Amino acid sequence: MTRVALAALLVLCGIVLPVFAQHPPTSSPEALIWLQKIAAAPRQYNYIGTFVYSSGNHIETSRIVHLVDNAGEHEKSEVLDGAPREVIRNNDEMRCYLPEQKTVVTEKRWLKKVFPALLPQPLSNLDDSYIVKKGGLERVSDYTCQVIELEPRDDKRYGHKWWVDLETGLLLKAAVMDKDRVVEQFVFTQLKIGGEIDKELLKSKYSAKAAGWSTTNLISSTVGSGKLGWQVKDSPLGFKKVIEMKRNLSGKSTPVNHIALSDGIAAVSVFIEPASGQAPPPVEGLYHSRGAINIYTRTLKDNIVTTVGEVPPATVMQIGDSVVSHRVK
Repeated sequence: MTRVALAALLVLCGIVLPVFAQHPPTSSPEALIWLQKIAAAPRQYNYIGTFVYSSGNHIETSRIVHLVDNAGEHEKSEVLDGAPREVIRNNDEMRCYLPEQKTVVTEKRWLKKVFPALLPQPLSNLDDSYIVKKGGLERVSDYTCQVIELEPRDDKRYGHKWWVDLETGLLLKAAVMDKDRVVEQFVFTQLKIGGEIDKELLKSKYSAKAAGWSTTNLISSTVGSGKLGWQVKDSPLGFKKVIEMKRNLSGKSTPVNHIALSDGIAAVSVFIEPASGQAPPPVEGLYHSRGAINIYTRTLKDNIVTTVGEVPPATVMQIGDSVVSHRVK
């Protein structure tokens, strides 16, 4: 009897032998160690560089200066294309200067995820959601890099391909992948790692002019788990609630309920706000923003639920459709 025929007979008889058991693929232990280096590097090294973000026909160039000292992290990033935008960061406190609108936006960074710092610390168990593989060596911006690939274990998240500086562990290039298609990409085109950085380079060139500009404060107030009165009942495997907060948003007169979820890389935000008083009323349904970002809006009783995430369309819909209200204890 052939092996295939024997297997079929055993299945029909209700017998399953261990030889036919399917084991889930495992991540490379060495690749998992690299993830720790990638998470730690942006918080350990000084660097100055220029990087390019690309998605479809959209290309944007930014300059970044990053300094680490006894007081923590200090960073200045500015967009060099189109409308000027400059962000000054001291640890988690951020000030964004928008000179064309003559506006300063202040915010506290609640999710520590901006290129090249794409991984949080402490690092969550990414092996639950991704198969992490070690690739070959490639050169980026004249640095030799180790390639690390993260293959999603299901269709609820995108894959990732990262190019990591061999010496420091700093991420020099990052691509979000939908199978073999590049969804969006960041890459340093010029970079200097290490050495002293003049603190003058971290100062905003708009700070003097901004004295007469309007200020928008988006700093949020966190609340205890379950205290918002809303919950996500059916989040995809691997996505866990990161924070609940009352969030100030531009153009909103009152704070909006905000629940954030993440699988350690991909982040999804759920915003809930009253439907009354909104003019024009929001358009319900699914639409694509840019790169990996998809947005889904639905009406729930007298509220608007908007789900925004760097995940496939089906994922924002699953999360958005599973939002329910519950009694706050």
